[in-house]
Amino acid sequence: MSTTRRYTALLRGVNVGGAKKIAMADLRAAIERLGYEDVRTLLNSGNVVFSARDRSIQKIANAIERAIVSDIGITTRVTVLGTAELAEIMQQNPLLEYADNPSRLHVAFFRDPTAGERLAAIAREAQPPDILAVGDRAAYMWLPNGMSASKLPLAVDKLLRDDVTVRTWGTVTKIRALLDAD
Repeated sequence: MSTTRRYTALLRGVNVGGAKKIAMADLRAAIERLGYEDVRTLLNSGNVVFSARDRSIQKIANAIERAIVSDIGITTRVTVLGTAELAEIMQQNPLLEYADNPSRLHVAFFRDPTAGERLAAIAREAQPPDILAVGDRAAYMWLPNGMSASKLPLAVDKLLRDDVTVRTWGTVTKIRALLDAD
């Protein structure tokens, strides 16, 4: 007998700059049709929490991607994390001592667990005041002058493409609170 667990699905590039527009009600409905329960979205940028029977996070991500294509007509990559995995990623953040603004601290979640290995050279070449630290399942970017003023997010995106999706620390803490509320 499998148990129900809480997960978050992070959609890449949804409702950012007018691209890949998805209504959150449509996204919730697509995920509910997969049989997942307690589906909730956060903000308008493709953050979803839900309950599912114990399964591979890769299978869940693939199922959600297919559902978004078939139900909504949008192609996007989905990164899925369990509650414990998100908590661990948050706990491993080495940049909290620098961060005095949660909107300038970013977490780049890896869809492919080997993605961090590819970021090692970029981390060494990060230009102050920006900082990049690479963890096991995520990279952490402190961008005190904002994302648009930094070359670092573009370098990470260019290297990892669909293997990464980025959220601000403020959004990550809101996702965690929503997962913990259930």
